[in-house]
Amino acid sequence: MPATLRLPVSGGKLLDYTTANTPIAPPRRAAGEPAFNRVAYAAAHVVVDPLADNDPWIDRNIDWERTIAFREYLWDLGLGVAEAMDTAQRGMGLDWTGAKELIANVQSAARKRPGALIAYGAGTDHLAPGPDVTIDDVIRAYEEQVAYVEGQGGRVILMASRALAAVAKSPDDYARVYARILRQVREPVMIHWLGDMFDPALAGYWGSSDDLRAMETAIAIINDNAARVDGVKISLLSAEKEIIMRRRLDPAVKMYTGDDFNYAELIAGDEQGHSHALLGIFDAIAPAASAALQKLAMDDIKGFHDILAPTVPLSRHIFKTPTRFYKTGVVFLAYLNGFQNHFQMLGGQQSARSVVHLAELFRLADEARVLRDPDMAANRMKTILATAGI
Repeated sequence: MPATLRLPVSGGKLLDYTTANTPIAPPRRAAGEPAFNRVAYAAAHVVVDPLADNDPWIDRNIDWERTIAFREYLWDLGLGVAEAMDTAQRGMGLDWTGAKELIANVQSAARKRPGALIAYGAGTDHLAPGPDVTIDDVIRAYEEQVAYVEGQGGRVILMASRALAAVAKSPDDYARVYARILRQVREPVMIHWLGDMFDPALAGYWGSSDDLRAMETAIAIINDNAARVDGVKISLLSAEKEIIMRRRLDPAVKMYTGDDFNYAELIAGDEQGHSHALLGIFDAIAPAASAALQKLAMDDIKGFHDILAPTVPLSRHIFKTPTRFYKTGVVFLAYLNGFQNHFQMLGGQQSARSVVHLAELFRLADEARVLRDPDMAANRMKTILATAGI
């Protein structure tokens, strides 16, 4: 039965809204059905324990049971898990010590699932940028984290480094660091180019504030080491730039879209190629992503877009400026959908978006058909509204 509630909108007004859309049913993957024809990872969030007696802005308080259960849910839908990434608040509430614990716990769960697709972020976030940091320090920091992931039996996603962005004097410094690390990896890695809209500390990555000039450096590094690179995840929120880079990569290197604004068209592709996916929004819209990818694998392009296109306005809202606060929307939707019984986050990040933003998220999630139980979601939305005096 539709649920009606009063939602705040810009200007301090309240408007009635009634849920009107049937949730997308999680697809059943029967034996013999074609596998996805795109590699698809969801960058997964962590669930905190709201009853932990600690200082939530400072301390880690992860609910491991719920965190692992959410990964199991993603695997059940046929999606891979990109672990310990920025969606998990890596470097924004989750430090390297906590990330190691997360990696170890999730890898333990993955071992029990033959064929589980998973990869782990390795970066330099335990190395604080500073005037005394050197390029060699950055290399050693990368080596430590890569060794830990590989020691757990995991595949590496080589994350962008705040320390490298701070210390590098030229594109040659990036080439030196990445070539050194790539020579040592056990199996091909994914390289993550995270734009400064996601993390302002990464401005000027690859040695230039001009994305197209920076791309020249990145492409040269990747193509020179193509045998050691599975793919590159680009998160610049520009379909045009992603397509330019995609067409210039070595044919053996995949492009993984990280564009939470334009993912549908980039995954569908064109006559010259397509992108695979490594997306934070797939955490929030997992059933829709799985169902759409199933349609794409059956060459049903219209069915693919019919399912995925309505999720794009929701994603653009969640990832709106300041983009780095998108994690608040991802976790809020997990709360609305019953994957956790609270709306709390590491570092108190649940406060990073306004109640007006959250109300619009609720409406767009209904329109995208990703509220898996609209009545429950409406009741939980009312609880959040009550804390704002509504």
